[in-house]
Amino acid sequence: MFWTSWVALLVVLLQCAACDKKAAPQPEGAKGANTAPSAKEVTLAPVTELVVEQTIDISGTLDADEQVTVGAKVPGRLASIAVDLASPVTKDQVIAQLETRDYELRIEQAAAALAQSRAQLGLPQDGPDGELDVEGVAIVREALATFKEAQANQVRARSLAKEGLMSGMDLDAAEAAAVRAEAAVQSAREEVRIRKAAVRQRRSELSMARQQLADAAVRSPIDGVVQVRRASVGQFLAAGAPIADIVRIDPLRLRVAIPETEAAGVRAGQQVRVTVPGDSAVYAGTVARLAPAIDPQSRTLLVESDIKNPGHLRPGSLVTAQIVVTSKPAPSVPATAVVRFAGLAKVITVEDGKAKEKQVVTGKTAGDRVEIVSGLAAGESVVARPGSLQQGQPVRVVEGS
Repeated sequence: MFWTSWVALLVVLLQCAACDKKAAPQPEGAKGANTAPSAKEVTLAPVTELVVEQTIDISGTLDADEQVTVGAKVPGRLASIAVDLASPVTKDQVIAQLETRDYELRIEQAAAALAQSRAQLGLPQDGPDGELDVEGVAIVREALATFKEAQANQVRARSLAKEGLMSGMDLDAAEAAAVRAEAAVQSAREEVRIRKAAVRQRRSELSMARQQLADAAVRSPIDGVVQVRRASVGQFLAAGAPIADIVRIDPLRLRVAIPETEAAGVRAGQQVRVTVPGDSAVYAGTVARLAPAIDPQSRTLLVESDIKNPGHLRPGSLVTAQIVVTSKPAPSVPATAVVRFAGLAKVITVEDGKAKEKQVVTGKTAGDRVEIVSGLAAGESVVARPGSLQQGQPVRVVEGS
């Protein structure tokens, strides 16, 4: 009896345990185990053409467009100097003045010598030299008068000699006098020519003296800025002695040495962009001059460009230059669409509602877009922000591309 009751109780307990197991809730992970994964929403971005530039990036220097050392053209003591370091100057501006008294005296001396030479030709002290009538000069007129007299005496002597009224000796004397008189005329004409040449010489000496006086004022040959002042007031300067160095800083001359391997694509007129360390601005120019030959020592080609100076660029600065060799359109995508892993680049496209990976080769970056060298063509679309999207994952395209 006791044993039968124990067996009945055990059966009841087993039935209750089965009921509890059947009623126990299932783990959350077990629900929907056979349900298909939900599609991820994505936004597409079109593959558009981007103008891509092929450039040569190289370092170079900014030099002054021109640099001259201004010196004294004539010797003298420096009376005044009007410029100093960093003084701006304009072309033909007087930057220094030599003492002029010596040159004023030379002008007076040359003018007196000219007046003397003109007087010997019967010309007034002032006035143009003009065309001089040689036959009208006094010494020529005197010689001509003597020659005419000698000719007349010669004719009379010949007539008298024919009549026997003059000896042969007297006839010979008359003949010789006529010859001497004719030679005197020729000599007088040559003397006039010599005096005319002397007038021209004196005129040139006077002009030179006046030029020396003008050169005592030292002028700047260019527009620019004083780089160095080399002389002081009171200093005696020989001809050619330096007074100041002047540089023209607008435009500046960019000089870069292009390696021979890249020089073939450089042409005059190509765009140049220059950046200066510590300055965010970009300064534009064009290729202005190319050396005619490759430097055999460095195997480089010297290229120059004129860069407009807004006022704060300085000659001698080391800069980075970018020469735009060519520009062409190429496919591009947003930078956010490119996924990089282990040195490879890929983008995600959508085909039949699923993500599809495409390996691409990227090129230059321009702003927020990346050049696609290969792997995509213009007109296709890619996922703008793929994130962790995987190959074959279901996607649903939403507007916003």
